[in-house]
Amino acid sequence: MKLTATEIEIAGILEKDARLTNDELAKMTDLSVDQISQIVKKLEDQKVIVRYVSLVDWTKIDGHQGVTAMIDVKVTPKRDVGFNEVAKRIYRHKEVKSVYLMSGTYDLSVQVEGQSVNDVAHFVSQKLSTIEGVISTTTHFVLKKFKHDGTIYDSDDRDKRIVVSP
Repeated sequence: MKLTATEIEIAGILEKDARLTNDELAKMTDLSVDQISQIVKKLEDQKVIVRYVSLVDWTKIDGHQGVTAMIDVKVTPKRDVGFNEVAKRIYRHKEVKSVYLMSGTYDLSVQVEGQSVNDVAHFVSQKLSTIEGVISTTTHFVLKKFKHDGTIYDSDDRDKRIVVSP
């Protein structure tokens, strides 16, 4: 789909801050509120804007930290559908937050969230590894999130043990 430079600009602005009102967008782009409304509606209708989200730093809330894992998955692609069928079977699980087709040693990169390491281990051993076409998995647990989707997460006193040498 071909978009105008203005439509691309508005999509970029909203990607950085989806809470901006149409009035604020109009002032930022020198367009009328009605023009902004029409452009945003078009971007939503065309699924350029897929959804609006908030980034939450769960580490700041006692008892809600959870566990995130990045799982490298090797698969055997299916004839006529390639990796799509296996990817669909993976992303349908509620624990799965994202699935990417990758170049390199592994075929898919899967981001999973659970309440504990055991939850993630159960998902890998009982659900992911049993999917037809999955050959092997390698699980990497996220120890600390420094930056996500362009947003830098604050550090606090607990982070003083992380030392960077010159």
